Amino acid sequence: MTLALGLGLTVATQAQTIVDIAAGSKAHTTLVAAVKAAGLVEALSGKGPLTVFAPVNDAFGKLPAGTVETLLKPESKGKLTAVLTYHVVAGNLDAKAVLAAIEAGKGKAVLTTLQGGQLTATVENGKVVLTDANGGKSTVVATDLKASNGVIHVIDTVVLPK
Repeated sequence: MTLALGLGLTVATQAQTIVDIAAGSKAHTTLVAAVKAAGLVEALSGKGPLTVFAPVNDAFGKLPAGTVETLLKPESKGKLTAVLTYHVVAGNLDAKAVLAAIEAGKGKAVLTTLQGGQLTATVENGKVVLTDANGGKSTVVATDLKASNGVIHVIDTVVLPK
């Protein structure tokens, strides 16, 4: 079964890995280039389960001029890896699970990322918002893109670790 979403995503439900789904999305070309540059394709294609908060191309465009180009350089691989793994949480947290965690946490859920930092999930104006370690905020704009090794939620801003 194939599902077409408004962000130019075509998802073959459960048959593709997280990387396969992102690679098939015109809205995620910068993310895919970054994942390749960081050498994370294999890790994000592995067994999982993983939950990925995937920034769209426009999210990377919100970063200061030159940031993406600098991060994609070989000498920045460590920093790039840290930024990317800050967008990944172990486990299969679909939208229902994220909302349940926020409710259980009395309005917020603290998610520990693979990078080792934390993201705080809350609901603002009916949408899930992630707040990073620096106070930056990103809104979840699409949820539950299910992959064979986890789930992707699309976000509108890159979140950054300390």
